[in-house]
Amino acid sequence: MEEKLFAQLSESMEQMGEILRGEREPSRITRVEAEDVREIRKASKLSQAKFAKLLGISVHTLRNYEQGRRTPQGPTQALFRAIKNDPANVIAALAA
Repeated sequence: MEEKLFAQLSESMEQMGEILRGEREPSRITRVEAEDVREIRKASKLSQAKFAKLLGISVHTLRNYEQGRRTPQGPTQALFRAIKNDPANVIAALAA
């Protein structure tokens, strides 16, 4: 069984390298859009000011995300996805 898992892991790493080099399209892309940002914040039960402070961004930037004037990029996308998937633990970790 370990050999099978290692082979799968190796294949996944090879595919990741192909995606990074532009040789392969990713099988899925998860993006956080404006309505997602608003729902993620509302689910956290935090005001815009408190949520923005927790994330280390300005309230203005958060409002731009929520209203669709800007789209979170890079690490901010990852952070919103993490909060969406496990809000209690991610918010607790950010608050620590």
